[in-house]
Amino acid sequence: MITRPRNAEAVPPLLSHLPKAIARGNGRSYGDASLAPDATVDLRRLDHFIDFDRTSGCLTCEGGALLADIVDTMLPRGWFVPVTPGTKLVTVGGMIASDVHGKNHHVAGSFCDHVEWIDLAIGAGEVLRCSPGEHADLFAATCGGMGLTGVILRACFRLLRVESTAVRQRIVRAATLADAFEIFEASLDWTYSVAWIDCLAQGRHLGRSAIFLGEHALSDQLPPARQAAPLARHARRTKHVPFDFPAFVLSRPSVRLFNRLYYAAQRPGNAIVDIDPFFYPLDAVHDWNRIYGRPGFIQYQCVLPLAESEMGLTRLLREIAAVGEASFLAVLKRMGPASFGMLSFPMEGYTLALDFPANRGSFALLDRLDAITAEHGGHIYLAKDARAGATSFANGYARLDEFRAVRAHYGLDQHFASLLSRRLEI
Repeated sequence: MITRPRNAEAVPPLLSHLPKAIARGNGRSYGDASLAPDATVDLRRLDHFIDFDRTSGCLTCEGGALLADIVDTMLPRGWFVPVTPGTKLVTVGGMIASDVHGKNHHVAGSFCDHVEWIDLAIGAGEVLRCSPGEHADLFAATCGGMGLTGVILRACFRLLRVESTAVRQRIVRAATLADAFEIFEASLDWTYSVAWIDCLAQGRHLGRSAIFLGEHALSDQLPPARQAAPLARHARRTKHVPFDFPAFVLSRPSVRLFNRLYYAAQRPGNAIVDIDPFFYPLDAVHDWNRIYGRPGFIQYQCVLPLAESEMGLTRLLREIAAVGEASFLAVLKRMGPASFGMLSFPMEGYTLALDFPANRGSFALLDRLDAITAEHGGHIYLAKDARAGATSFANGYARLDEFRAVRAHYGLDQHFASLLSRRLEI
């Protein structure tokens, strides 16, 4: 059953009559987090802006508001989100439920670190306002709680002042994984940092990377032609993948050649680039998932504690390179201190995200990657997961029992469930 309430006021009474349900935003999580066998509450109609305080930068909106609409509305006025994932096609409720992080986690934390409060429908017609000072236990469970604590009706969060719609970017190449770590640690004063990794490189080239550093460009750092209108948006050309790619595109030789060419194309140096290609490169390629063919793809993202990151990532990359499963998109980021959410993904260390074609070999590989991640004290990201087991999940999240206790205390386990929660026995 899928229900589509017309407004926030319709949600609490609706929950009183539904079986166990889960909220769904724009459906951009990679797994089964927003799917439920009994009832799904589609929030895309709850997309209104409610209030904006120009002094504090606090925006209040409904949970179904799209990040793309926030950026399109607020960026020309000199405001940007303090933390953004790699796509604009997500809702505010989804960002909170996943406690999304970005390229600046080492300095800004995750999205929920900037949330002032949320209005949460918890079933039986009841709505609670949750914040660090009010129902703080429920707030901490909701941030990163994958929708299992209720329906996020409204949220208030702080925006970031910017002077332009551009980013001052620096590209640095790293010949090895050890070099990449050295560059990341030497670049902690940069607000944004992310690396693309050639995950098929082996031997002395293992972990070779192109690292992208960034800062919001000040108006006087723009080219002269742009300084008169630093907040002007520039039309972005989009592309479409018109058909499902054949299997040979994902063969080891094809991906190895692509990775070599891509690495060579990332010329070290400085440039001024627009916000969209820096933060949202894949949003310009519609249906990019068709590159992986009709069977589709699965994404794997893990995080390892700082002391274990280099050794653990070396093992992960060696395993991937030895098998040769294709991953065009292998992304490495430096994370800051762990977030306050009970099931939030971030911890201080490094996170690696990869895409693989959905086939039997990939699933077997991911089981081995799970084992390596666990051996080094890490865990997987629930917003990206579609296949992990309950035991490996429980071993990676130390606050799981605390989360379960909050669910039981507020009676949420009687109202909210998803395919993910059942698979992981949350």
